[in-house]
Amino acid sequence: MKTITINIDNEKLVDKVTWFLEHLKNDGLEIVSKEDLDDLKLLKATRSEDAISFEEYLKK
Repeated sequence: MKTITINIDNEKLVDKVTWFLEHLKNDGLEIVSKEDLDDLKLLKATRSEDAISFEEYLKK
C-alpha cells in the first residue's frame, strides 16, 4: 500500500479534492486524516502495555 499526504491551505480546494477522492473509494482508495493516522499510531504503540482502568488513566 502506498501512502500520500496532501497539505492544502485553501478550504475551497480542500472541499474539491475531498469530493474527487470520495469518488475513488469504490476503487479501493482509503482516506484517513493526518490527525486520525497520528492517533492510530499512538494507539498501536500502546498495544503491548498492560490495560488500566479509565479512572487510573485520568490520574496520569
